Amino acid sequence: MNQPTTRRLRRLTCAVAGALVWLAAAPLAAQAQTSPVTLRLTANAPPKSPWAVQIDRFIAKVAEESKGSVKIEAFYGGQLGNEQDTIQQIARGRIDLGFFAIGAASLLAPELQLAIMPTYFRSVAEQDCVLDKHLLKPFDELFAAKGLKLLSLGEVGTIDLIGKKPYLLPKDVKGGKAITYSKVQSTMWGSLGANSTFVGVPEWSAALQTGVVDFAGSPMALYVPGGINKVAPVLTRLALWNTPGVNVINKATYDKLSADQRAAFDRALAVENAPLLRREIRGIEGKLREAHLAGGGQIVESTAEQREAWRTAVAPSWPEMVKSMGGQADALFKTIEAAHAACKI
Repeated sequence: MNQPTTRRLRRLTCAVAGALVWLAAAPLAAQAQTSPVTLRLTANAPPKSPWAVQIDRFIAKVAEESKGSVKIEAFYGGQLGNEQDTIQQIARGRIDLGFFAIGAASLLAPELQLAIMPTYFRSVAEQDCVLDKHLLKPFDELFAAKGLKLLSLGEVGTIDLIGKKPYLLPKDVKGGKAITYSKVQSTMWGSLGANSTFVGVPEWSAALQTGVVDFAGSPMALYVPGGINKVAPVLTRLALWNTPGVNVINKATYDKLSADQRAAFDRALAVENAPLLRREIRGIEGKLREAHLAGGGQIVESTAEQREAWRTAVAPSWPEMVKSMGGQADALFKTIEAAHAACKI
């Protein structure tokens, strides 16, 4: 073999060897060079509210677990729009993720309202059992069909009635004007002879103050931290339903994250889990009621008989609520009925 040919073979051999080394190292390099991302998070939670505290903690945990490769910017108090608008913006990919009351999320997947049918569940423990053991997978599938991924459940809180006077019995709301934020609520208020109007959370105080509406079903973690108790100072404790929260992300956005970044979300959510979030919100409700009383507000306690009167009045409208949801609601309600019996506490 002549000398030029030998040199060419040597150069070719070196090039092939170098390429093989590069190919072998490429996956490791890709894993080590996870591209940083910044995600926008929306929440109707007022700044410094119990929910905002939980969200801030979740954001810090994701940053820690991702070693800074995932940064989440939170926009509180409906800065990016009300829940009904922003849940759709997440589905379209215009906002990345958010925390929502399940009633607002039901605008995309109406069947989610099965979790908040007024007076249906006898206790929050029973509802937790049904959600955690029987509805997580169906709800995740409902979100996926709309371009979202369900990251976790959270807690909004127990719903009592707020206004300028007590509402101890169903007859007390007849002819009144209620805030509604889901079809099941509209159905309930209509069946009780009340009128209802959709009002976004950021507008609640103004609507109650000006008389556009007379009363609303509100959780304590919104009522006091949001200052709504100043314009609707009478809280009637009825526990008409309990509202879960949902943490969702645009599915395409989530799928584009690296495996390490998705794992960081999983680790953060394992710490900031549903049982913890529920305990915190439920635990702080008593302190918020004390703060309401200390600020001059009024709390009217209902009796077991009065709460049962609400259940008796509302129960006949459950079938209509299920029918109004459409989609898979009927089949899912049968699942819930079976789960309801299994989780009866």
